[in-house]
Amino acid sequence: MPHPVITPTDARLMARIIDRPDFDRWAARARATGGCSQPVFLTGTVKHVHTGTGELLHQYTTDTEPDGALPVACKTRRASRCPACAEIYRADTYQLIRAGLAGGKGVPDTVPGHPAAFVTLTAPSFGPVHARREKAGGRVERCHPRRNAKPCPHGIVASCGARHSADDPRLGEPLCPDCYDHAGSVLFNALAPELWRRFTLALRRYLAKAAGLTQKEFRETLAVSFAKVAEYQRRGVVHFHAVIRFDGPTGPTTPPPGWANVRLLDDAVRHAAAAVSVTTPAAPGTPARSLGSGSQVDVRAITTSGTLTQQAVAGYVAKYATKAAECVGTLDRRLRPTDDLDALAITPHARRLMNECLRLGALEEFADLRLAQWAHMLGFRGHFSTKSRRYSTTLGALRAARIAYVREHHPGWQPPDDQDSALVVALGEWRFHSQGLTRGEALVTAALTGRPLPPPATTDRRAA
Repeated sequence: MPHPVITPTDARLMARIIDRPDFDRWAARARATGGCSQPVFLTGTVKHVHTGTGELLHQYTTDTEPDGALPVACKTRRASRCPACAEIYRADTYQLIRAGLAGGKGVPDTVPGHPAAFVTLTAPSFGPVHARREKAGGRVERCHPRRNAKPCPHGIVASCGARHSADDPRLGEPLCPDCYDHAGSVLFNALAPELWRRFTLALRRYLAKAAGLTQKEFRETLAVSFAKVAEYQRRGVVHFHAVIRFDGPTGPTTPPPGWANVRLLDDAVRHAAAAVSVTTPAAPGTPARSLGSGSQVDVRAITTSGTLTQQAVAGYVAKYATKAAECVGTLDRRLRPTDDLDALAITPHARRLMNECLRLGALEEFADLRLAQWAHMLGFRGHFSTKSRRYSTTLGALRAARIAYVREHHPGWQPPDDQDSALVVALGEWRFHSQGLTRGEALVTAALTGRPLPPPATTDRRAA
């Protein structure tokens, strides 16, 4: 995408920031947030006190900071809100996934020898939608070429002979919006986490039965580790990408038994995907239905060389960890009571799905799904990336290592040599001040940190 143009007004706003007498300190703070475009500004103090004597050894206050507040990175994972913080989250997810395939970060280097596969579980069809399909060689097929298709009850012929481009806004839109099962779509999203839970249970049951083991014997013989991420398809339903790995009973530190190979994993995945389902209750205007995974199940072995390498899988999974429903034409925030759904800048398909969330969310039968609260996510309320405990390291461990590195290389105030550091305690008091950057601040921050320029319509939260 082309960079937004710097207008004369933008240049004046940037000059106003650069001409500040405290610009050096302002720039250092902007760099410290990593170029965050929605930092949280805090006010407060930190006092270092000697617990033995009560003596105040050092005091920091935000009164001396530019604008009297300290910016802290927002740390969101959503690229639509803050590309800088989302990039850190993406990189952490990459390291987490890759460590479970290649070793490192506390995972032994022998783990690449464990059978592992990249699995994709799709959603079922809720009606034909405009789609782009590429054959080998890059040739794009026609969308839905149906020569003898008859009109539906709404007078629309479910046929499309177009070869859609990758950025065609019609992609994911139903051929007939009135025939499309919007209720089934949002209910599938809401129940997708439960389907995944049942899938993992069925997977382990199949493996135990195939090996002729009881569940207790199976747990003492083989461990199944996984890491998954949820991705929204253009039609507004989620599907799961997962790395599934066989380990010994204690996890990646021990090898799995010889009979646990990729072929068995392939059979187990396909069986479990077809075997599990969730039945929804009947409600006014919504019949009961059984929801399960779609018929398209992809299982590919992960290798150290070739097209599906450990690095390629880690990069693919991490890419989707920073995205959510906004990439299919909906919002990246919750609906507010004051929002007019018809006036929001969302796609017609997303609007109907969100309306369906609000309708179903008002019914007692679906109260536990909290569809109205998650209408902006089209019903999905699960975690976008999850992993089993033994798969690899954790995001918390990666963040702790980064904090320790920063403290080691950029130490803050230290007690004098004549003071016992063990008797010095830091007492802090912090308050929220504001969030976000002005247009001029955002432009200068982007220039300082090499981050992409914000669009002209960036919300000025501090000014608001």
